[in-house]
Amino acid sequence: MANRHLSRSIVLQTLFEWDFAMEKDTTPEEMLERNIQEFGPGLDDSHFMSEIFLGIIKKKVIIDEILEKAAPDWPIDKISIVDRNILRLGLYELLFGDREQVPPKVAINEAIELAKSFGGENSSRFINGVLGGVYKELGEPGKDDVGNKKKHKHFETDPTKFPIEKKAGAVVYAIKDGQIYFAFVHDVFGYWTLSKGSIEDGENEEQGAIREIKEEMGVDIKVKELLGRSEYIATHPENGKIRKQVVFFLGETDYTDLVLEKDCGGLDDARWFPMEEVANLKIYDNMVPLLTKAVEILTKN
Repeated sequence: MANRHLSRSIVLQTLFEWDFAMEKDTTPEEMLERNIQEFGPGLDDSHFMSEIFLGIIKKKVIIDEILEKAAPDWPIDKISIVDRNILRLGLYELLFGDREQVPPKVAINEAIELAKSFGGENSSRFINGVLGGVYKELGEPGKDDVGNKKKHKHFETDPTKFPIEKKAGAVVYAIKDGQIYFAFVHDVFGYWTLSKGSIEDGENEEQGAIREIKEEMGVDIKVKELLGRSEYIATHPENGKIRKQVVFFLGETDYTDLVLEKDCGGLDDARWFPMEEVANLKIYDNMVPLLTKAVEILTKN
């Protein structure tokens, strides 16, 4: 058995115990260490196992929310404890793992193999269906990768020389019956977020934002003013690290039905919310300053 497959098996065993609460007085770290000593003595992969196991525990709420959406006919407490934790392991690697180390297809295949080894008769088919559905929602990242045969590339390490990718988006609002509404898109991680996308060649920032909102949500906006700019570093499996520069505008539109783009990888819904309900939504922290500024501008006016 390959080391990594054995490592995942030990993580699965520990997840089973942790989920079943066999030993309530034992910490997760102690539980994992005991299982490593019992099932993998001498296995030099403890960092990998600890990273996955503790990562799953930390992100359990998000992972389970995604699982509920990916398998709506199967409430989490109705999924067998083995299958449930294989899915948690697979979803963690698929969504939060290092894709350079574990490509999405490898994460799915490993979960299927665990299901064949430890699950029931139909477990592997069930695991494949759920993880495959999430993989498609993400836009099938790494679909065309050629695997380990591709030549090793040297990536730039100086942040000032990283390639730049520019994106534009908007806080979209409409006024209906004197009430302010905001438009959000919903992602597979369970968050309501703001629509944004890459600026294409020949476009300025405002044109990029207008086009992205039209393509992603199906509405035309009128840009009112700039809300803010941000920059972060992302890792692309083919191109290395990229500086992503994002600009957000305040955009006005008519209150009309939102139509989410069919091939919008990673998103599963688009919806209007009245301003007073926004504070109760599950949103990313970096969206809060933009929304706060938009509310200040609109309530002032």
